[in-house]
Amino acid sequence: MTIDVGVVVLAYGDEPWLTECVEAVLDSKDVEVDLVVVDNGCTPEHLAPLLERDDLRVLAPGRNTGFAGGCNLGVGRTSGDVVVLVNSDCLVAPDTLSRIADEAARPDVGPVMASVRFADRPDVLNSAGNPVHVLGTCWAGDIEEREYRTEPFDVPSASGACLAIRRSLWDRLGGFDDSYFAYLEDTELSLRCWRLGLSARCVPTALALHHYEFSRNPTKMYLLERNRLLLVATLWSGRMLALLAPFLLGLEVALLLLASAQGWGREKVAGWRWMATHLRHVRRRRRLLQAERRVDDRTWTAVLTPALAPHVVGSAAAARPVNLVVGLYWRQVRRFL
Repeated sequence: MTIDVGVVVLAYGDEPWLTECVEAVLDSKDVEVDLVVVDNGCTPEHLAPLLERDDLRVLAPGRNTGFAGGCNLGVGRTSGDVVVLVNSDCLVAPDTLSRIADEAARPDVGPVMASVRFADRPDVLNSAGNPVHVLGTCWAGDIEEREYRTEPFDVPSASGACLAIRRSLWDRLGGFDDSYFAYLEDTELSLRCWRLGLSARCVPTALALHHYEFSRNPTKMYLLERNRLLLVATLWSGRMLALLAPFLLGLEVALLLLASAQGWGREKVAGWRWMATHLRHVRRRRRLLQAERRVDDRTWTAVLTPALAPHVVGSAAAARPVNLVVGLYWRQVRRFL
């Protein structure tokens, strides 16, 4: 059965892969595609070829709405029973959208991601679902590994690089929180679904080839850290926050020292300032997210991990003592949830 999907692709700055991304989406089989490209400030030369096409629509909000805001705008202009988000630097295989849409259509499932591979190494994973730490940190799961699984599997957080979700569920959740702007909005969406009793999933046979470039610039680090604070402050229950307070405070001190050494100390402080000056939004968001939860903390927090991946900390040697201490403490915390 053919599924109608509304697909959103965002365009910002230089987009050398945008045309190929769009053509790959429109070449998808076993789905009816309604494609909207959101122009968040794309360079004219890369956007121009799309303006002449009649098989898609270009939405121009006139400003950079970020990933979260742009996806919200784009989804609102599409039709279809399933919403699909595709990064502009991702090239999907012809059957990718149908595979993730089929899985997302299941009533017990939340967001579903494709198997995100490196475009220059299609047999190597860029992400097969993103682990989420008990303190809110998130990273690309199984990066640099090879994929041998063939059946869909649960993941803590589905990557927004190529993600499908039922429109009815997207509407129920209200989409992304615009204030995230970029980074971790897909994590929030996934965890909200886990708290509703719906799983986030990955379909390993649905390929999305990602022209991935890692960057650690001050703006990105500001957004990652600010959004981590927003995620924890709104999704974690009061009991979780109280029990984890020593480690949350310790992490803030450690990150401030690290940020100062790496040259983004001002951005780290700016994240605290944003939280302090947006308390009304944080409180309102927290009330909404705490009220919608349908499963208890002990159940949904099973998807969180107390172990940081070695590449996140810097080395296996550095990760080992941290993971041991946090793991032992987290085991005790879950007894009181």
